[in-house]
Amino acid sequence: MPVKTAPARLTAGDAALRAQYMEEVLRLLYPEPCTTRGKAPVVTEYVVVPDARRPRLLVPTRSRRVAAAAVSRYAEPQSRVARLKRDAVVAALRTPGAAAILLRHRVRICGPAGETIDGYLREALDTDLAVSVHIGPARANRKPVLQLIAPDGETLGFAKLGTGPLTRRLVRAETTALSALSHVGIRDVTVPKVLHAGEWRGHQVLVQSPLPVWRPRAPLAPDRLAAAMREVAGCCGTSRSWLATSPYWAELRDRLDAVADRPEGAALGTAARSLVERGGDVDLRYGAWHGDWSPWNMATLADTLLVWDWERFTTGVPLGFDAVHYDLQRRIQSTSDAEAAVEATLAVAAALLRPFEVTGAAARLTALLYLVDLAARYLADRQAEAGARLGVLGTWLLPVLVRRVEGLS
Repeated sequence: MPVKTAPARLTAGDAALRAQYMEEVLRLLYPEPCTTRGKAPVVTEYVVVPDARRPRLLVPTRSRRVAAAAVSRYAEPQSRVARLKRDAVVAALRTPGAAAILLRHRVRICGPAGETIDGYLREALDTDLAVSVHIGPARANRKPVLQLIAPDGETLGFAKLGTGPLTRRLVRAETTALSALSHVGIRDVTVPKVLHAGEWRGHQVLVQSPLPVWRPRAPLAPDRLAAAMREVAGCCGTSRSWLATSPYWAELRDRLDAVADRPEGAALGTAARSLVERGGDVDLRYGAWHGDWSPWNMATLADTLLVWDWERFTTGVPLGFDAVHYDLQRRIQSTSDAEAAVEATLAVAAALLRPFEVTGAAARLTALLYLVDLAARYLADRQAEAGARLGVLGTWLLPVLVRRVEGLS
């Protein structure tokens, strides 16, 4: 499971928030009496990549081999330029003396080692390890994600820490999802295994096995992606019912009611109920979905698809949600006009859903229900308050949804 790296330009505001978040994460992982201002004893030292003003990754300086592995196996860059930058950092870390000149920003943690996250993870996994830390962009579901590296440079696993009500729930949900998926026998998708689950200082901890993202990549054919998504959709069984009488609508209605006290929530609830009034008698099939299947949460190999970040895995949703989500996220990734991306995805929704045998009125209804579901998630998570780039739904998703629902006959 490499770190999620949805491509986005790093603005000055985001850089400042990342720097602030880095300080918060270090205080969490190395609580008092540990400090970044002491002199001895040294618990650990990190190189800040690319620098302290724009932190993205904290790389342990334990050895050149460990430091290089922390960067080379941290994530697969989404562009050729990004890959060249990553390779340059890896080369500097492997070259004696080069890192000290080219990567000068360091953070040194001093204090007792016993109460740190490093000590907890070494004891939990019963092995020696170093920790590298991902510093992500502002999101309500942002959480510390740690790569665990053996002295020989092998990646032992990835750890997630749930530190607040939302992220603790998500880490528990991913633990449950990975445990369930380990028993259903998915063939075309490789899923991380749970290596450890527990609590540390009140934080929910999940350690997952690493997926081999360093193996050679293969092209991703649309039919192969659709087949993998169909397999996940049916992995826990399927059911069929009218939308208006389905358990899915009952659950979604409760989620909408929970956010109805906000203007966007009220508008969303009105649109959703209007949608059900128009399509409540449509017969739909329901199954599972990953919940956030996007280009940056997967890697394509010749013999399998590696898929990670299963914290949103849910059963009992209309078939095809993953296909619509993937297409929308792919479009948003490559444009600054998120509203146009939503319109473009809806325009091809019938083709996206055909592999799931969802056609006609069911396809139109499924695509719009997906938008309702995604919007309800954003509101429940309070993405806008967290500063997420697309947190304000009224600027992109809600206008399209309202127009499309009003246009239904």
